[in-house]
Amino acid sequence: MKNTSWADTIDAAVTVCDRDGVVLEMNERSKATFAKDGGGALVGKSLFECHGPASAATIRDLLAEGRTNAYTIEKGGARKLIYQTPWYDEGAVAGLVELSIVLPDAMPHHVREG
Repeated sequence: MKNTSWADTIDAAVTVCDRDGVVLEMNERSKATFAKDGGGALVGKSLFECHGPASAATIRDLLAEGRTNAYTIEKGGARKLIYQTPWYDEGAVAGLVELSIVLPDAMPHHVREG
């Protein structure tokens, strides 16, 4: 039986870094998303090497404060949700997980009561 990571089976790019901003893991979608920047060769590299000053400052803040950052972008005609959130080891921020999800053109919005 093939050992497949759950992250390689979902329709989203998953990128994980450590507390110092070093890329630890990328699923196959993430490697494809960042192919022009090196793809899987980015594992072991610092996020700060491939981000501008404003983005680097945001990453540092997220790591220091343990905050979540969520926003949408449009790239290549596709709308994407970017969700960056800390992961923890023994209660301390150990790094960040970024999910990049392509959003459908028409997406329902539901309001649900408590």
